[in-house]
Amino acid sequence: MDWGTELWDQYDIIEKHTQAGLELVEKYVKFVKERTEIEQNYAKHLRNLSKKYNLKRSSKDEPECRLSSYQSFLDILNEMNDYAGQRELIAEDLMMNICIDLTKYLQELKQERKAYLMEAKKAQQSLEMTYKQLDSSKKRFEREWRESERTTQYAEKTDQDINATKADVEKAKQQAHMRAHVAEDCKNDYAAQLQKYNKEQNQFYFQDMPLIFNKLQDLDERRVRKLAQGYILFSDTEKHVIPIIGKCLEGITKAGTNVNEKNDSLVLIEQNKSGFERPGDLEFEDFSQGINRASSDSSLGTPKGPMDLLGKNRSKNFWLFSKRNKPTVTEDFGHLPPEQRRKRLQHKLEEICKELQKEVDQSEALGKMKDVYEKNPQMGDPDSLLSQISQTSQNIERLRGELNKYETWLAEAGGRGDTLRYKPHMFNNNGSLDVHSPDGAHSDESPPDPSQAIYAEFDDDFEDEELAAPIGKCTAMYNFPGASEGTISMQEGEVLAVVEEDKGDGWTRVRRNNGDEGYIPTSYVTITLNK
Repeated sequence: MDWGTELWDQYDIIEKHTQAGLELVEKYVKFVKERTEIEQNYAKHLRNLSKKYNLKRSSKDEPECRLSSYQSFLDILNEMNDYAGQRELIAEDLMMNICIDLTKYLQELKQERKAYLMEAKKAQQSLEMTYKQLDSSKKRFEREWRESERTTQYAEKTDQDINATKADVEKAKQQAHMRAHVAEDCKNDYAAQLQKYNKEQNQFYFQDMPLIFNKLQDLDERRVRKLAQGYILFSDTEKHVIPIIGKCLEGITKAGTNVNEKNDSLVLIEQNKSGFERPGDLEFEDFSQGINRASSDSSLGTPKGPMDLLGKNRSKNFWLFSKRNKPTVTEDFGHLPPEQRRKRLQHKLEEICKELQKEVDQSEALGKMKDVYEKNPQMGDPDSLLSQISQTSQNIERLRGELNKYETWLAEAGGRGDTLRYKPHMFNNNGSLDVHSPDGAHSDESPPDPSQAIYAEFDDDFEDEELAAPIGKCTAMYNFPGASEGTISMQEGEVLAVVEEDKGDGWTRVRRNNGDEGYIPTSYVTITLNK
């Protein structure tokens, strides 16, 4: 069933219905836009909330951050931030896939509907014009026919009048004949106009308007189908992110299950254990025996507890809940209790060792590069590296000084009766860190001159090591002679195994199938690492 057949006489209804359909699309687009704004505001508030309760960078080193309850809270904040991102994604997809798409489609439908209505109006105007012509010819025919009858009657009356002359009779007959001829012409014109109008009216009601109504029906059905797709997208947009939102919620649940109250207690103990002994009993001071206060005080010169060890005024009682003034922070961490001081010193030593190893690696790389530049001037100017070599050497000397200083302080801290001992480090001939023997004794070997590590040529330091597993492969883009010690030659197109990535010095360590290893310029090859 179609509109052109069943609703051929309901133009106003069809016009009103199609207009209401377009207004429904507009209303739905506005609804989705408001939903999008709600999602965006919701995501914004969630992000602000996560940011508000998230620890600042300066606070991330606080002792509480090591507690599982704090870590889980941070995990929850991160999950909420990710959850907010999914809400933003919903808002973005709703705007792109529904609002923008439907708005564009709506404009196309409006233009199409307007064209069909204009077409219907033109057909209506054409039919009305034809009807006006028909009505005009009909009235003219009616008028001329009456005039013809009147002249005919007058001619008959004149012919019967005995007083009328022959000329009057002849004139009356001619007038009647002329009027009859004009009336006949108007009759024929009226008949032609009537035939034309009936034909146009038939085409209007059986062809033109049904075709236009059917086009409007197709337009309306397409609108309904598109709107239905928009309804489905409204649901599917959120369904697509539900798995990710579910993972965020699972992450929050996992954060709750990761809380370990026993472990938090152990962390608190580890962070705050002072290492002091509980204060002993106070001795009775019998002033009646003549013991003076000075001698009494001197007899109490041996530390009895936290009052002495923490530099408290011994004239005051020691209270667990009394407020303590914040101690002045010192470089050797002497303001901390013994246990905490040892941990902080050891942590500081580990940081210095890592930084020192990094500088030693940089020194070796600069030395290798300088040697290559000296033997292959076309690759670069060796003098351009002198400033970096000098700065690296100064950094190594400074870090070694700090290392010795903190090792001394750690030895002092370890000598306070604690079983924890620190194994000091030294540098081997290649400038890399070695650990002393298990007994903790220092080696008698003096530290090497940093210039030796800087200007030394490539040592074949991986001959005695086990072959490391390749981490990828590379293909040579250019020939490389490998003339200097420690390097390896290669031909354009040759495929080599990558053993060690470029550490920032421009060299990559590779290996051939026969086991030969060496360094090549990173810029000479294309590298593909294993996933």
